[in-house]
Amino acid sequence: MKKLFFLFIVLFIIQNSKAEDGYNLWLRYNKIINKNLLANYIQAIQEIKLTGTSPTIDVLKNELNDGISGLLGKKITFVDEINKNAVVIGTKKKLDIIGNLQLDNEFNKINNEGYIIKTVKIDGKDVILITAKTDIGLLYGTFTFLRLLQTEQEINNISIISSPKIQHRLLNHWDNLNRMSERGYAGFSIWDWHRLPDYISSQYIDYARANASIGINATVLNNVNAQPEILTHDYLIKVAALADVFRPYGIKVYLSIKFSSPSLIGGLKTSDPLQNEVIDWWKNKVDEIYKLIPDFGGFLVKANSEGQPGPQNYGRTHADGANMLANALEPYGGIVMWRAFVYDFKVKEDRAKQAYFEFTPFDKKFKKNILIQVKNGPIDFQPREPFHPLFGAMKETSVMMEFQITQEYLGQGTHLVYLAPLYKECLNTDTYAKGKGSLVSSVIDGSLFNYQTTGIAGVSNIGTDRNWTGHHFGQANWYCFGRLAWDHSLTSKQIANEWIKMTFTSDRNFINIVEDIMLNSRETTVNYMTPLGLHHQMAWDHHYGPGPWVNIGRPDWTSLYYHNADTTGIGFNRTKKGSNAVSQYFEPLKTEFNNINTVPEKYLLWFHHAEWDHKMKSGNTLWEELCYKYYAGADSVKSMLNKWNLLKGKIDEERFNHIQTFLYIQYKEAIWWRNACILYFQSFSKRPIPEDLEKPDKTLDYYINIKHPYAPGI
Repeated sequence: MKKLFFLFIVLFIIQNSKAEDGYNLWLRYNKIINKNLLANYIQAIQEIKLTGTSPTIDVLKNELNDGISGLLGKKITFVDEINKNAVVIGTKKKLDIIGNLQLDNEFNKINNEGYIIKTVKIDGKDVILITAKTDIGLLYGTFTFLRLLQTEQEINNISIISSPKIQHRLLNHWDNLNRMSERGYAGFSIWDWHRLPDYISSQYIDYARANASIGINATVLNNVNAQPEILTHDYLIKVAALADVFRPYGIKVYLSIKFSSPSLIGGLKTSDPLQNEVIDWWKNKVDEIYKLIPDFGGFLVKANSEGQPGPQNYGRTHADGANMLANALEPYGGIVMWRAFVYDFKVKEDRAKQAYFEFTPFDKKFKKNILIQVKNGPIDFQPREPFHPLFGAMKETSVMMEFQITQEYLGQGTHLVYLAPLYKECLNTDTYAKGKGSLVSSVIDGSLFNYQTTGIAGVSNIGTDRNWTGHHFGQANWYCFGRLAWDHSLTSKQIANEWIKMTFTSDRNFINIVEDIMLNSRETTVNYMTPLGLHHQMAWDHHYGPGPWVNIGRPDWTSLYYHNADTTGIGFNRTKKGSNAVSQYFEPLKTEFNNINTVPEKYLLWFHHAEWDHKMKSGNTLWEELCYKYYAGADSVKSMLNKWNLLKGKIDEERFNHIQTFLYIQYKEAIWWRNACILYFQSFSKRPIPEDLEKPDKTLDYYINIKHPYAPGI
């Protein structure tokens, strides 16, 4: 009997001390450890007055109840009348006290998604007021207030006025209907299409909570390489079920469409966008969608790109195709996001230039509810690219940003790469489109050219893995995307600091070390993968690992096309004497990029075919500098691992070990990248690796023969 009792106690302890697995993301709501701060919070939040009734108010109340009770360790009382120091939440229309607080100036500064958090006095009591014009604004304000508590901020005299700088803030899921995710490294798609619409997974609700907490207000459910079946009635009913789940959280659903759907599933002989029968088919399909989903957001379109059909199949233009869809959506307020990722290997022109040529001639011909969705760089989500020249070139057509959150070219599922520095590098770059100060961020938020519609999208890596993103630090990239989509003026360090505190701990030593790891991780990865402006040097098809020798298939999918290594030097000549891609940028960038002595060295091999003995600013030759960059990258990953090892015991063992193991993998693969690339490029440079660097212990043939036919994400 005693043995059974002892066994029961052991099992009880094990069950109730289960390590964290990352499922709660940054919404953990663990009790605040700082006793003084906790006492201050409890004094300030003795009760909550919440006014209004709606599905959004219901989810807001649930979040408050879980968040406040978890963080303060006490049950929260909701009241109708304010008796003590309290948090008062309600819209301008629903709070009868608003008229006495003289907040007109604050309300003039927010839009329908914005919020105000302000310390005020009501009947002599200190009150924290969370107010907005809409219930969705209240939800965003409430999540911000909870974030203040989670990150242990002062709340005695709050004055926050905040509105999103960009209207449409979307995740793009490259998820297929069979639940496989293209470029997904975190398990299967979370959309269980087979069980929808009847079974609603709790993960859908937690997905909506997580997105609303960082201001993401839209989601594209399916792959841009779309399957036409998503537009059939059976699937639209399933989409409507998801829309119902997301609506209280302010999240609209969008769909990627296959342009040839009228002929594939509609029984038509053509999908020509100027044919009346095609126009009518899309109009009827849009009517059907909006009957099921009244707040449907619109369509994302990949057309005439990488084999996907589009208007050019019928001798029509991108504007013809996009406008046809925009006309169908316009009565309902829907939008078209038309991707600019368009290039053709039959066009004998630098791939980096093709999108510019495809779209700028039609700048004034796109309807106002169309956004051209442009990747941050002109090739394809590389570890480092200059900004895409379409940012600043389209003055009459709204251009939106497409970032990649999933790490297709950045180590995929096992490398720790914090992407906020990559996003910020692009957003903060000056295009000079209207003179100095014409930042990329001012293009996409609409302020530079007065765009009526603005947007930003992030290609998701959310999957069925318990931690959502495969790598625990992959969550940071989802988080930072949302925070920058709301406010692109935030710094990478600010966002990292928030995320670390909310996800792990407020221990100052832990934060300092992890901040350092995160903020340097992107540059580290560039160094061991594609330093000095190299790009597109990954393995064939699955893009996992190095492949500078790749020379199969169409030329613009090969590494040789981009590095052009020969006995004289390396790099893609995009100067006036080369492909002249520099001409697509505004002055002074055009001249700066064209000159090998003024181009930023981080873009040297992007714009120039430089000689191996070209003198770098460090005093090294290009060959030596290339070697030192590759070795520095691998050494930095070792340093990341060593720093992480210092944190043992600071967080739960499960997540610590998981991240530690992935850092070991990253270090091994950084050496793989370093050795494979150095040995390959050495076969052209014919120069020795600098004496102070450790020599590779394998041959080039060894690295060339490494195969991964079943790498994930294809």
